[in-house]
Amino acid sequence: MTQKNDPRSVYADIIDLPHWDPAEHPRMGAAERAAQFAPYAALVGFGDMVREETNRWLLQETDDDEEDDQYRSE
Repeated sequence: MTQKNDPRSVYADIIDLPHWDPAEHPRMGAAERAAQFAPYAALVGFGDMVREETNRWLLQETDDDEEDDQYRSE
């Protein structure tokens, strides 16, 4: 007893057909396919820029604190 929504019965006419491979576009090798999905650095250098800005900000905060200490001691 098969149900109407059973995929095996709905697609019975095509489910066991062989996979179609176009002749004009040969299959890509596993290594080439993997390279397409490999992670990549979309923002090359962004991490370095953030570190530089953070260091610059921290140095500025340190300089500001020293100036504040100078005025407090007077």
